[in-house]
Amino acid sequence: MTSLRELALSTLQLSKDYGDRPAVLPIDLQIPFGQHVALVGHNGSGKTTLLRMVAGLLDPSGGSARIGGHLSGSTPARAALSWLSDTPTFYDDLSLREHLEYVAQLHGVSDSSVRAEELLSRLQLENRGDDIPTTFSRGLRQKAAIAIALVRPFQVLLVDEPFVGLDEAGKQSLLELLDEAAADGRTLIVATHELTFVDRVQRLLALRDGELVYDGSPGDTDVHQLVRAG
Repeated sequence: MTSLRELALSTLQLSKDYGDRPAVLPIDLQIPFGQHVALVGHNGSGKTTLLRMVAGLLDPSGGSARIGGHLSGSTPARAALSWLSDTPTFYDDLSLREHLEYVAQLHGVSDSSVRAEELLSRLQLENRGDDIPTTFSRGLRQKAAIAIALVRPFQVLLVDEPFVGLDEAGKQSLLELLDEAAADGRTLIVATHELTFVDRVQRLLALRDGELVYDGSPGDTDVHQLVRAG
């Protein structure tokens, strides 16, 4: 039997209700370390709600979620997990480079400048490193958020619709960075409508109206239908 500490993510009857409206029906999941997972579903299917509960940013109505055996939202769980939101927020008075330095040092990265500059280059942000991200366009804000999420160490990366707003070069850079993180043994759980990413994963999860309706290989189902179904 697999212990909870051997699992990157485990949920037990994890659910969320808003009044009498269920947003996520009870879900049991076991995702081992190193697995590369895509989460799909129509808009409003519960993907963001599920990820926010797993990240410890939203209290569940029932059940629990654990990262590496630690309850979501606890200090050990937050140390192991990096969260990339579809609506990133930034400090109003820090440049992008200062964001990167702050987050890296907060997580014990001793020489953050090398990794920070690499990410700025890979995401075509070299000329915007000294600018304030709150002034950026939608696409540039997304690239900045990607750099901030990847500059720190993590075992598990949760990502919510990362491709929205990115140009083709930005999408390609992100795909390469995610592939590299997976090759390094990190666990990736990515909610997305980008089907080119789904082709790269080992496991596909699909939500429909808050219910987990598919859990298996991407090659064994019609992914387009899972994304479109309402």
